[in-house]
Amino acid sequence: MAITAQMVKELRDSTGAGMMDAKKALTETDGNMEAAVDWLRTKGLAKAAKKSGRTAAEGLVAVATEGSKGIAVEVNSETDFVGKNADFQKMVGKIATAAIAVETVEDLKATSVDGKTIEQTVTDAIAIIGENMSVRRMASLHGSNVVSYVHNSVAPGMGSIGVLVAFDGSDETFARQVAMHIAAASPAALGEADLDPALVEKEKQVQMDIARESGKPEAVIEKMIVGRMAKYMAESTLLGQAFVVNPDLTVAQAAEAAGVVITGFTRLEVGEGITVEKEDFAAEVAKLHG
Repeated sequence: MAITAQMVKELRDSTGAGMMDAKKALTETDGNMEAAVDWLRTKGLAKAAKKSGRTAAEGLVAVATEGSKGIAVEVNSETDFVGKNADFQKMVGKIATAAIAVETVEDLKATSVDGKTIEQTVTDAIAIIGENMSVRRMASLHGSNVVSYVHNSVAPGMGSIGVLVAFDGSDETFARQVAMHIAAASPAALGEADLDPALVEKEKQVQMDIARESGKPEAVIEKMIVGRMAKYMAESTLLGQAFVVNPDLTVAQAAEAAGVVITGFTRLEVGEGITVEKEDFAAEVAKLHG
């Protein structure tokens, strides 16, 4: 597979590796971006392996809560300019309100607001604003109590990241601090039991490869892995992470002190997991005149 400058740049941006190291990693893994990140980590050349890579799509995430339920909805647009558009924000607000009554994106699109479906409402907005848009995702959360938080808020209840936290207890202020923590720290799961076993196994293999590169005996490596996986579990789970408000405590310890049991969370970030193919300007011009 041909390794392009754009691929090298993307890998460098997501790992902090040098240009030649990034190029070699892509060459060694036949252009597989995920495998290239692991290759760099194995060689100790990746400063940080970002979870979701580049965020390329624009739009807004809106959150809403009602009683024991909360929802988060992502509505995409082509440019961030549209996200600041008052009409777009008004539409996203209506979509979020409608989402409280449903559980899936498909049901949400079929829901009628002001005499027409959400899907038709978005189609009409595309014609007016002149940009492609879509209701990409929604997530709902149920619990005894549910609080919400939005990061980079552009209007009430909508911004670039939306978080919901379900909890037992009465300390809403603490629960909202946890929601802010989730926005910043992006945990993969609530606790160790909730982590994807495939992800855990993959991380273990990467750590084994890193340890073997050091040339240490297998018996020593096994002991190293126990410590490294414990650190991975702590950093990947909400309850195991150091609480941003008080890093001397884990989120679990802070919750216990606040008399709160966190039962679930949801985090949606605009454009998460979407990549956009980009060409340089000269290549675009060449195509037009080819």
